[in-house]
Amino acid sequence: MVDTAESVPPRPADAELLLEIRNLRIEARVYPPGEDPRDVTIVDDVSLSLPKGKVLGLIGESGAGKSTIGLSAMGYGRGGVRITGGEVVLNGRDIMKGGIRGFRKLRGREVCYVAQSAAAAFNPAHKLMDQVVEAALVHGTATRAEAERRAKALFKKLSLPNPDTIGDRYPHQVSGGQLQRVMTAMALCSEPDMIVFDEPTTALDVTTQIDVLAAIKDAIRDTGVAALYITHDLAVVAQIADEIMVLRHGKLVEWGGTRQIIKEPRKEYTNALVSVHHIEHVEQAPTPAPLLKVENVTAAYGGSDVKVLKDVSVDIHPGQTLAVVGESGSGKSTLARAITGLLPPEEGTITFDGRVLANALHDRTRNDLRELQMIYQMADVAMNPRQTVGTIIGRPLEFYFNLRGRERDARVADLLEKIEMGKGFIDRYPAELSGGQKQRVCIARALAADPKLIICDEVTSALDPLVANGILKLLLGLQKEENVAYLFITHDLATVKSIADSIAVMYRGEVVRYGPKTQVLSPPFDDYTDLLLRSVPEMELGWLEKAIAGRRMESAGN
Repeated sequence: MVDTAESVPPRPADAELLLEIRNLRIEARVYPPGEDPRDVTIVDDVSLSLPKGKVLGLIGESGAGKSTIGLSAMGYGRGGVRITGGEVVLNGRDIMKGGIRGFRKLRGREVCYVAQSAAAAFNPAHKLMDQVVEAALVHGTATRAEAERRAKALFKKLSLPNPDTIGDRYPHQVSGGQLQRVMTAMALCSEPDMIVFDEPTTALDVTTQIDVLAAIKDAIRDTGVAALYITHDLAVVAQIADEIMVLRHGKLVEWGGTRQIIKEPRKEYTNALVSVHHIEHVEQAPTPAPLLKVENVTAAYGGSDVKVLKDVSVDIHPGQTLAVVGESGSGKSTLARAITGLLPPEEGTITFDGRVLANALHDRTRNDLRELQMIYQMADVAMNPRQTVGTIIGRPLEFYFNLRGRERDARVADLLEKIEMGKGFIDRYPAELSGGQKQRVCIARALAADPKLIICDEVTSALDPLVANGILKLLLGLQKEENVAYLFITHDLATVKSIADSIAVMYRGEVVRYGPKTQVLSPPFDDYTDLLLRSVPEMELGWLEKAIAGRRMESAGN
């Protein structure tokens, strides 16, 4: 049972409120198999207030209602979701009484949204500049020339490379961290009063995350915009929020100033989030013969002369985990694509379970495909939005094992129980799931093939620490029971310590440090590994400023 929440934190008497949400109630329609549809409450009597120019962090586990509450500040509910009670007051008026026309005037002008998945939020067919200035043009807050000048100034403020010309690129021509900053510029370009940031750094590596966090914090300070900052990472929100609200199961658990929440949490659940204990996985000695052997692999995209993988060699042994870490663009996911045959290597060989794999995916056998599965980083774009959870998980059961009907449905229900969601999700669509729930469905889909090796591409990046720990425990338990091996791509070094037996550090397409976990994480470090280790956010107020200052001193020294 959730404790009763604390009252509104003390504020200066002259604090001018921008946003007030009063007694918010949000329901979703669910369709249990074999039962009549019914409404369930997903946000239950939540109230909050946000002064002008301040940042309120919303934190809690997957499914806590964070994103749903954030979207309600725009008068928006996702598919199947309805705001059934309460008031949302922005700039002194209840926006729920304005109708569709009022929402259209509001969104993109008074309040903007920065999504978790930048790749899914941009139209790949249009240049970045066209998309950044669109809201300002639609709402008439600037001419095209004025909006472009404003956008370029924001690109510079957000530390994007070549701020005068980056707007001429398409979304696929910039890195994930750069695209996230462009999305922030898009939100700021129409000069809104408030921005809803929904997990804007979750999918970024730690070195890029620092830059994006610092850029967002500076932009908030310089523009005076207020913000709701949604995240599951207390160490991140501690660097940017003035106040923090802790949510669970759609209810408010605790609300206070950032220092109080971090240093003196009053509620049991908040204390559990603050003091979450990471799994201590003791690395295992490798078996004599590796399950997967990557030897001297070199690869490039589309026949380019630019090599994205350069002479890469790593091994993965049965029942063990190799963690691959490195910044955005280092080649981590590209290595996964080469192993799976999505990017055929130009040089080198990949040996799996004693047999040399064909370079290209279409030349591999069905058994090759079954035994080597992959879970992708962005769950938003990894699932068909028109298929239910049961269909998504059931497809590999049909394809590899010819399971049909009740037998397939029973196995799907079993997999949903393993990932801690339950069979009640079988008939839901991806749009009805939180980001963390979508990722867990992707994990269940990979497990359905009964593989020998699973390539996990940032599979816990969308999960709060408590749920992520549960998923890691599940993966470790399956590894022990089934002797399944993992290639674990991640930017979270706490996850590396929790699950890895060996580690490969990649930088610009090369493996720069490789070996057993204890060896790789023990000094002396090379410069790049040292930077990675120092970039992991800490639950300490002011850590971000110290980290940025340290980087600037190093740059000045060089």
